[in-house]
Amino acid sequence: MTEPRFPFVAVDVTADDADVMSATLFELGAEGVEERDGTTLVKGAPGLVTLVASFASHEEAREAVDAIDPSMNPRLEEIVGDAWRDAWKEHFRPFAITASIVVRPPWEAYAEKPGEEVLVLEPGRAFGTGLHETTSLVAAALETRKAELVGKTVLDVGCGSGILALVALTLGAERARAIDVDADAALVAQENATRNGLDERLDADSSPIESIGGTYPVVVANIEARVLIPMMPELTKRVARGGLLVLSGILAPQKDDVCEAYASFTLEDAPSKGEWVALVLRAPL
Repeated sequence: MTEPRFPFVAVDVTADDADVMSATLFELGAEGVEERDGTTLVKGAPGLVTLVASFASHEEAREAVDAIDPSMNPRLEEIVGDAWRDAWKEHFRPFAITASIVVRPPWEAYAEKPGEEVLVLEPGRAFGTGLHETTSLVAAALETRKAELVGKTVLDVGCGSGILALVALTLGAERARAIDVDADAALVAQENATRNGLDERLDADSSPIESIGGTYPVVVANIEARVLIPMMPELTKRVARGGLLVLSGILAPQKDDVCEAYASFTLEDAPSKGEWVALVLRAPL
């Protein structure tokens, strides 16, 4: 029986260029990007960061290689067999996503400390372990505004694993609606809600944002700037008057462009981590 073969594209970049190039790989169709350097279990190129991007097909991977500057040594490689699918689990350990919430995978035990809340998360086939800077920026912004969440319904656009909707519920939101264009991600989000006894308070599906009725006092969207900007008209319609909108997935050089697109909202804060920025916006009354 022939073993399955999975294509990936590897590139070598400086540490300063790693986040920008990661975003570029996603724009070229990557389904996921891993960073390797001198500190990781699998090492990167000496003195550089090696980005390893998985693609759905060999054709898409080849097109990505052709679109990348040759100076970054882009190359198409393959992983043979299925064992790699679970290899990442070895590196997913319990961690604090906010000052009061710890995320742990189902296969890891964790002794909860006083004052902590623990979320059990299995990302499965969806984006979102919570480890990425873009996710933690939104989670921290929600915790800072915890009082504003209590008793409210939150809309999580591009929910992935459902991590941000679950954080909002843990911080006191009454309900959460989570949507993602990937139907598998919506299923994973609902499964994670069930793991945490929150399934009756979360509704996850693959409805397009254009079909979502009504408004929400709190809306979060951790996607990418290239998606957030054209999404502005539909996204802002879903925010209640005076409501909170938190955007993430924005590289620092993209901040001004996103702010300009959402100029009808008031910028309350723009926390950053690494090369990434989140925008905490307030809808007009």
